[in-house]
Amino acid sequence: MAPADASAPEGVQVAQSQAGFNQWKQQFRAKALRAGISPATFDLAFRNVRYNPDVVRRDRKQSEFTKSLWDYLDSAVSASRINNGRAGWNEWKQSLSAIEARYGVDAKVVVAIWGLESAYGSYTGDFKVIESFATLAYDGRRRKFAEEQLIAALKIVQSGDKHPDRILGSWAGAMGHTQFIPTSFQAYAVDFTGDGTRDIWYPPDALASTANYLAKHGWRKGHPWGLEVVLPAGFDYAQADQSNRQAVSTWNARGVRLTDGQPLPNYGEAAIIAPAGARGPTFAVFHNFRVIKRYNNATSYAIAVGHLGDRIAGGPDFRAKWPRGDQPLSRSEKVELQKRLTARGFSTRGVDGKIGPNTISAIRSYQRSAGLVPDGYASKQLLNRLR
Repeated sequence: MAPADASAPEGVQVAQSQAGFNQWKQQFRAKALRAGISPATFDLAFRNVRYNPDVVRRDRKQSEFTKSLWDYLDSAVSASRINNGRAGWNEWKQSLSAIEARYGVDAKVVVAIWGLESAYGSYTGDFKVIESFATLAYDGRRRKFAEEQLIAALKIVQSGDKHPDRILGSWAGAMGHTQFIPTSFQAYAVDFTGDGTRDIWYPPDALASTANYLAKHGWRKGHPWGLEVVLPAGFDYAQADQSNRQAVSTWNARGVRLTDGQPLPNYGEAAIIAPAGARGPTFAVFHNFRVIKRYNNATSYAIAVGHLGDRIAGGPDFRAKWPRGDQPLSRSEKVELQKRLTARGFSTRGVDGKIGPNTISAIRSYQRSAGLVPDGYASKQLLNRLR
């Protein structure tokens, strides 16, 4: 199964890829059967499956530019998304009340995930999921992962939950109103309506499945994801780290307060985060914040879900302002930042263009050495200083 000749015309490349894909499909069929998929299920599911070059193009595309957190939140928690969330909650309030009672997960969070994942079902994706994962298993960046998801998708067909032609989702294989991948479907999808199928393309089953997912990962009903806080003068921003979880009494003793000046309420251990550094809003985040990140591990996503849920339920916007004058670093600028920090003796333990814990730690070390506030915030101002 040689890869397509990159120097050949595009049409020839696709033809070469299709020929290789057909060979791969026969080999994968044996693997699927060993995993418990029946010959009839496999043949039905793969009846119209072809190599999809659009999926491969999307998989290989790596955007140079990223949104700032505040630009992302402007879209994720827009007035229309808040209003549409309230409308969706009202439309399905009977189901949502029953879901909250059964799974112990706050309905506002389930609705917020629904809003972020598919804009309340307005777009759940129109790619054939089995074809997408088959293409990625043959010619993707994460072939082992794609094969695992493909086997799980075939099990959805075999269980009778959905006909293969109706298992639709994103190009990357996320499905339904709340965008489950097939292995998550297998582990957490539920038949809430009792019709004999787990239909995450129908709101009650999708919303209940999402609540079940959060419940299985330890959701604490009635506890917030986080609370906006004000930090005292001279606060050591090196302490503002998701991994630094402390008793609420510890943060209160250090002068951390809610925006109205009151001490933090005790919802268990909390971490302080400052996603825009010392010049933006800061938050105390609790156990449920980490549960949301099990759904999507991005900090921006967890903040968006929590805040959208709060706003849908009538809560206020953040009080502190974002540093909107800051422009986010492009991917190449993040790479340059990592290289320059490492060259100065502040190792980022790799150069990948992603601002993770190691890079943040390196930034803080550099900031301390330069007499700056060690907030770990990767900005163009910081990059220019390193230059």
